[in-house]
Amino acid sequence: MVSRTTDDYEMLALAGCEVLCEPAFWAGFDRSSAAGFYDYFRQLTEYEPKRAAKYGIKHYCWLCINPKEADDPVFAREVMALIPEFLDCPTVLGIGEIGLNKNTRNELAIFEEHVQLAVDRDLPILIHTPHLEDKLKGTRLTLDLLASFSNLDRNKVIIDHVEEHTIAPVLDAGYWAGMTLYPQSKCSLSRAVDMIEVYGPDRLWMNSACDWGVSDPLAVPRCLQEMKRRHHSAADIQRIAYQHPKQFLSQSARFQP
Repeated sequence: MVSRTTDDYEMLALAGCEVLCEPAFWAGFDRSSAAGFYDYFRQLTEYEPKRAAKYGIKHYCWLCINPKEADDPVFAREVMALIPEFLDCPTVLGIGEIGLNKNTRNELAIFEEHVQLAVDRDLPILIHTPHLEDKLKGTRLTLDLLASFSNLDRNKVIIDHVEEHTIAPVLDAGYWAGMTLYPQSKCSLSRAVDMIEVYGPDRLWMNSACDWGVSDPLAVPRCLQEMKRRHHSAADIQRIAYQHPKQFLSQSARFQP
């Protein structure tokens, strides 16, 4: 939401959105210093909750250095050293969105350190998977890395941006799967409903991608309309739109819908 206008908050409120959670992500450009991330973490934990509250929306966030900026391990660890200072903020849910961008060794190392931080503090984890041709490889690398943590609670991990060729391995491994709704890439509304119908709703949720590019904060309510058009029951729509996010996010003691 740091990339969106107040008009977007108003539209979300009119669509019935009461709670949103925002992952730490790329700012549309690579930041030049860890100090830039310090200010960004303040924006997520101090400013955005107040901006959302003006429209009756509770704003929560996740913290990390995103995969796109994690390929320089020296820089990434400078940023990671800042994170513990913010983890006790009342609106911070966990660590995310971490993961892989180009599937490099450096990204894997920083990914692993993020997971260890979350495990040490018993925090939920939100994971980004790469786009396009790197997605399947990145998903496999992600699952392999997570499997190396014997004390990881898989129910506290959601692997995001799943598509038709990656959803089954994620669900089979016992993790939650997130479908990121985008107008032009990742997952369209119809494809998301297809996956719900093929794989069932268990441990599955959908999220609106809102960023600096072409994206739609109202993608989730639009997708619910697609479910309604296909004659999904009101109970099934409520399960995907409300019960599942609430179930997963409530694993953080700070989540108070």
